[in-house]
Amino acid sequence: MRALIQRVARAAVTVNRVTIGKIEAGLLAYVGVAPEDTGEDVEYIATKISTIRLFPDSEGRFDQSVSDIGGAVLVVSQFTLYAETRRGRRPNFSGAASPDVAKPLVEALGDRLRKDSITVQTGQFGALMQVDSVNDGPVTIVVDSTDRKQARRA
Repeated sequence: MRALIQRVARAAVTVNRVTIGKIEAGLLAYVGVAPEDTGEDVEYIATKISTIRLFPDSEGRFDQSVSDIGGAVLVVSQFTLYAETRRGRRPNFSGAASPDVAKPLVEALGDRLRKDSITVQTGQFGALMQVDSVNDGPVTIVVDSTDRKQARRA
């Protein structure tokens, strides 16, 4: 599972001209799912999103998490995070999970974040969405659940 996380002043997602998710200060998390992902990947990504310190303290250092600031998270499914671009000019998306695998895991991520008392809004899985955001910083990072396996070996 991969998440591209952006610190935002605000963000919203619209489907068919209707806003279906909207947050103020917090994190916009674009989430992609690989075919082999499981609940362990959801747990890893949720923990990273809820605890990673991307918000400044009084001295301007990244020392607070979205939980610490009482912020929200907007979760938007994004299969294109698994695009393969090494060959040709057209991306190959075969590295992304099928919708029947990905959708429940993206939903589980939102549910898991809510268990940490974080306000969560979501996009609509599989829909053509328009995402509007005001990046704060900008601060943008990528978190990949395969990192947890590499960290264990080191």
